[in-house]
Amino acid sequence: MKLSQFDYQVPEELIAKYPLKEREDSRLMVVDRKSGKIEHKSFGDCLAYFNEGDVLVANNTKVFPAMMYGRKEKTGARIEVFLLRELNSDMRLWDVLVDPARKIRVGNKLYFGENDVLVAEVIDNTTSRGRTIRFLHDGDYGEFINLLKSLGQTPLPPYFGREAEEIDQERYQTIFAKYEGAVAAPNAGLHFSHKLLKLTELKGIKLAEVTLHVGNGTFRQIEVEDLSKHKMDAEYYKVDMQAVDIVNKAKKEGRKVVSIGTSTMRALESSVSAMGKLKPGEGWTNLFMHPPYQFSIADAMIANFYPPKSSMMITSASFAGYDLLMKVYQVAIEEKYRFYAYGDAMLII
Repeated sequence: MKLSQFDYQVPEELIAKYPLKEREDSRLMVVDRKSGKIEHKSFGDCLAYFNEGDVLVANNTKVFPAMMYGRKEKTGARIEVFLLRELNSDMRLWDVLVDPARKIRVGNKLYFGENDVLVAEVIDNTTSRGRTIRFLHDGDYGEFINLLKSLGQTPLPPYFGREAEEIDQERYQTIFAKYEGAVAAPNAGLHFSHKLLKLTELKGIKLAEVTLHVGNGTFRQIEVEDLSKHKMDAEYYKVDMQAVDIVNKAKKEGRKVVSIGTSTMRALESSVSAMGKLKPGEGWTNLFMHPPYQFSIADAMIANFYPPKSSMMITSASFAGYDLLMKVYQVAIEEKYRFYAYGDAMLII
């Protein structure tokens, strides 16, 4: 398929810039893949579509405060540094994005915090905005990481058009978050509250957790028209034996397995055995699920309304079917659903 087939226009007023008061207050569009039927519900109603023994699979990655603001040596120009991933812990090497990129060259030093408490040196160019930097810090590793966290902010997507605020520290993090490493929250998981999770337990619905550290690759602009030629940046994932046992037992018993979001789906599909079952796995995945991708594990998926031409939207179309998903997005606009990370959700069954 072609990238241009996934373009659409969302009115600016439908882009959710802030979360609702309660996580489960989001609206929910329920989409039946077989019949094409569309229902309009509240997110808390999603449990009505699951039965005892069904399994919800969540991504337990935790967002790292990856957005840093510093200044360039000599000129003092304000520089935005977005931490992508650590390359070498001993040498304090990181892959980052910088803005404005034209001002940041190899050899430049960047200063962060009051009294320049942390200094970094640019040692390589990786892409137009990408750089490799080395933090000049002589303390132990734990001290260094704590310093990074104290200087960093929650890395909100640029379409919010604002810097992170206090509310984002909690709400741009799912209740499943355990293992730090993501630079963006798994959007679909943001709708779950502790109250809703307790209700799933009372109904006998199981929870399995996987890890996929959402990186810049998930959000990086796709630059090729032919989707088969797009190369995803690799992201770390882990599927442990506990999750495997829960999911495979449900599959054997004919229960539903529900993927909470596209990042969860990516972890699941990156760890499938030759027999089509979930298997333990850990490593780096560059899997890109685009039509006509055939899914092996999940029977249903919870998703948000994602930006046009994004890998998340394309994955949703792979699962729902292209024609149906494009209809869903048009209905969402007509019905004034809220879009993107802090927006509303859909349940594809």
